[in-house]
This record gives sequence, structure tokens and C-alpha cells, in this order.
Amino acid sequence: MKLRIAAILAALLAVCLASYGWQRQRPDEPSDRPDVRLPNGKHQSDEILRAEHQKNLEDAAELIKLSEDLKAELEKNEAFVLSLGAIKKTEDIEKLAKRVRSRIKRY
Repeated sequence: MKLRIAAILAALLAVCLASYGWQRQRPDEPSDRPDVRLPNGKHQSDEILRAEHQKNLEDAAELIKLSEDLKAELEKNEAFVLSLGAIKKTEDIEKLAKRVRSRIKRY
């Protein structure tokens, strides 16, 4: 009985591994991408990276501003109760952080 269960589990594991693949395929390497140039002669990928870097800097500045506002609001409240504005700010901080993280993970 134990041998049958072990065989069934091994078969299920083999099916799962086969459907998932033994290794995950990596996204295209930068060297595999074609060398696309913009009309001004610059590389398209360099311009995309530059624009995303600028967006990351702007979002980081916004994160700092929101976190300072949140800190001030938390210090202002003496009743140990969070206001709806504080909760909204935490949600905005989370959205911005996820946006920055997703941009960074792409490359």
C-alpha cells in the first residue's frame, strides 16, 4: 500500500515538473534584442532606461513627501487612533513603492 502511494506521488511530481518545466525560461537577454535606434541616433533601450530612472527618482521624492506627511499626521494624533487620511497615505505609499519595484525588476 505504501509503495502504491509513493508511486502515485512520484507520478504526480513528474507530471507537475513536466508541466512547469525543469527550469524557468529567462526573459530575453539584452544582447538578444535588436539594436533599435531612434531618429536622433540614440539607442531606444538607453532612452527607455533613462526615462524609467527619472520616473523612479520622481516617485522616490513623492514617497519621501508622503512618508513625512504620514509621520506628521501620526505624531499629531494623540488618541492613538488612525484617521482615514493616514490610511489613504499608507495606501498611496504602497502603490508608489510597488510601481518603483516593478520598474526596477524589469531590468
